Amino acid sequence: MSWLQALKDTARSGLTVERKRLEPLVAARAALGLALVVGCALYFFGPAVAASSAFGAFQAALATFQRSWRTRPVLALASGASLAVTTFVGYLTGSHEVLFVALLALWTFLAGMAWAIGPTAGMIASSNVAIMLVTVTLPTSVAAAAGHAAMIMVGGVVQAALIVLLPVRRWGAQRDALADALAAEADYARRLRHDPIAPFDPEPLMNARSAAAVTPRQARRRPAELHGTRGLAERIRPVLASLADPALGVPTEGEERDRVRELLAAAASTLDAAARAVRKGEPVIMSPAATAVLAVPREGAVLTGPARRAESRLITLLRDVVETARGSGTTNTRRRTPETDDSPQHLTAVRVAQEAARKAARKIARHPEHRADPHDHLHRPTVLELVPVALRAMRAELRRDSPVLRHALRVSAVSATSYAVGASLPLGHGYWAPMAAVMVMRPDFSQTYSRAVARFGGTLLGVTLASVLVQLTHPDTRLSAAIAIGCAFLMFLLLRTGYAVTQVCVAAYVVFLLGMGGLQWTQTVPERIVLTLAGGLLAMVAYAVYPAWETPRLRTRLADWLVADGRYASAVLQRYADPAGAPGDAVRETLLATRQSRIAWQDALERAANEPVRHRGLSRSAADEAPDALAQLARVAMLMEAHLPSRDTHPVPAAAALAEALRTDVDAAAKAVRERRTPKWDAYRAALKAWDTGDTTGDNKVVRKGAGLLLEALDELSDALDSEGPRPKGSAALTTT
Repeated sequence: MSWLQALKDTARSGLTVERKRLEPLVAARAALGLALVVGCALYFFGPAVAASSAFGAFQAALATFQRSWRTRPVLALASGASLAVTTFVGYLTGSHEVLFVALLALWTFLAGMAWAIGPTAGMIASSNVAIMLVTVTLPTSVAAAAGHAAMIMVGGVVQAALIVLLPVRRWGAQRDALADALAAEADYARRLRHDPIAPFDPEPLMNARSAAAVTPRQARRRPAELHGTRGLAERIRPVLASLADPALGVPTEGEERDRVRELLAAAASTLDAAARAVRKGEPVIMSPAATAVLAVPREGAVLTGPARRAESRLITLLRDVVETARGSGTTNTRRRTPETDDSPQHLTAVRVAQEAARKAARKIARHPEHRADPHDHLHRPTVLELVPVALRAMRAELRRDSPVLRHALRVSAVSATSYAVGASLPLGHGYWAPMAAVMVMRPDFSQTYSRAVARFGGTLLGVTLASVLVQLTHPDTRLSAAIAIGCAFLMFLLLRTGYAVTQVCVAAYVVFLLGMGGLQWTQTVPERIVLTLAGGLLAMVAYAVYPAWETPRLRTRLADWLVADGRYASAVLQRYADPAGAPGDAVRETLLATRQSRIAWQDALERAANEPVRHRGLSRSAADEAPDALAQLARVAMLMEAHLPSRDTHPVPAAAALAEALRTDVDAAAKAVRERRTPKWDAYRAALKAWDTGDTTGDNKVVRKGAGLLLEALDELSDALDSEGPRPKGSAALTTT
C-alpha cells in the first residue's frame, strides 16, 4: 500500500462515527461524580483547585470505561492515585525546565512501556502524562501542589464510591462475555446444519475466559451462573464439530444425518436460551422441540459408534448448561410470559435440570473430592500481585525488535521535542503540543495516524462550538463549570462511537473548565488548535522515521501459529497413544495456545493491511491461503479431541510415533517459514505410511482418519507457501485410507 492510500484510509478510519449501544446511566453516574467533586472544590477552595480536582475525577471516570475485566472501583482508584502522584512530582520539577523535560521524557517512556501490561494500563498511563502537563501549571507552591494532588485523588475516590453505592448492572460485562460465547456457539450449531465444516471464530470463547478470571474476593461474590457455564461451552464446541463433520461423524445424507441436524438445531435453541438467561438474569425457557430432541430414549438411538458417543456427550453437556444457567433466574417471584412457568416445555426443562442436579449430587456423594471448591477459579492477580507481573511484562519487552519498546522510545522523544517546540512558539500554553502527541501515539501505525487526524478534527470542531457558546452565554464561573460537566457527560455517553466524537466533547470540556479558572476563550482556542496540529504532526513524523511495522513480522506470526497448532495436534495424538499416562491438561493448554496464536495472527494481519509497506516474504495469496490451512489443522485436531479415549481405554501404539514425528516436523517447518522456505513433512508422512493398518475400528479408526486429514492440512500449508507452485495431485493419498 502506498503512503497516500495509507493516509487516506487512516484519516477515514479516524473520522468514522459508529453506531454503538449507549449506556446513559453509567455516563450519568460518571458525570455526577465529576459534578460533586467540582462543586465541592469550587465552594471550599476556589476555581484553581476545582479545575485540578475536575481533571482527577474526569480521568478516574474515563478509566472505568476502558475494556478491562478488573473491577471499576479499582480502576478509578488506580487512575486517581497515579495521576495525583504524577502531578505532584511534575510540579516539584516544573520550575527547572531542563529537569522537567527530563522527567517528562522518563515519565512518557514508562507510560509507553505500560502497554506491555495491557491496553488499559497503557491508556491510563498515557492520559496521566497528558493531564499532568496541564495540572502542574495550576498550583503556586509545594503546599498548594500537595493540596491539588490530594484533590485529584479525592476525585478518584468519589468515582469509586459512586460505583459501589450506585451500581449499574453488576457483573454486566462478564455476563455479556459469557452470553456472547454461548450465542456464538448457537450460531455455529445452526451453520453446521447446512455446512458441516463451517468455520468458528474462537474470540468469543477467549473473551469469556478472560472475563472468568477473578480475584479470590470476586470469586466469593460471583453469581452462580457465571461459575461453570463457560467450561461447559468450551467442551460443547468440539462435540458439535465432530457430530457434523462427515470425515469422523456420519454420512452426508440419510437417517443419521437427519438425526444430527435435529441435535444441532436443539443445541442452537438450548444455547440461545442459556445465553438469554445469563445476559438478562431470567429463567431458562427451552423450546418444546429442543426438549423432545434431547429427551430421546436410549433404545431409540439412531446413531452408533463414535457418533453415538458424541450424541450422548452433547445431550449431557446441554443439560449441564441448562442447570448451571438456571441459577440466573431462580427466584420466588412468578413471572407470567407467553410461555409461563407452568408451560409443559418449562416443566420439562426443569425436570431435565433437576435430573442433572440429582446426578451431580450422587456423584459428589460417591466421590467427595469432586465437591466444588470456592477457590477453584481462573485467578486474576490483585493490584499488589500485579506489580511483579507488570515488571516482568515490561522487562520482557526490553528488546530491540519489540513494538512496545519502539513506541516507548518514540513517545518519549516526541513528548520532549514537542514540549520544546511549544515553549519556543510565542503562543503560550505550550503544553498543548506534547499533550496532543502523547494522547494520539499508539504502538501501531493505524491507530497513531487515525487518532492524530481525529484529534485535530475533533479539537477544531469542539473549540469552535465552545467559542460560539461562550459568545452566546458569556458564562460566569458556575455556569462554565456546569457546561463543562455537561460536555463531560456527552463524552462519557458517546465514548464508544469514535475517537473524533469524543474529542469534540473533550475540547469543549477543557475550554469551559479553564474558563472556570479565569482564562478567556481567546487565550486558549487559537493556540490549542495550532499546538494540537503541531503535536499530531510530530507524532506522525516520528512513526514514519522510527516505525514498528507489522508487515515484515507476518511470517513470524504464521510460524508461531503453526507451532501452536502442531503442539495441539501432537498432544491429542499422545493422549490416544497413552490414555492413562498422558498429562491431563496438555490438550487444554495447547488448545488455548492455538487460539491465542490465531488471534495474534488476525490482529497482526489487520494492522499490516493499513501499513504503507510492501509484503516482504509473504505474498497476498499466501496470507489468504496459509491461515485456512492452519485453521483446518487445528480443526482436525479438535475433531479428534472430541473422541478422546478415557483413561482405562486401550492405547493406539501408532499414535505415539505420529505425535513424535509431527513435533519434529513442525519445529523444523516453523524455522523454514521464518526463513522463507517451504516446509516439509517427511517424518510425519513416513510415520503414517509405516503404520500397519490392522484394526480399523474404534479409536484406531479415529486416529487413522484424523492423521490423514492432518497431513492434508499440512500439505495445503506447504502449497500456500511454495513459491515454485502447487504440488502434484495425489500427495495425500494416504488420507483416504
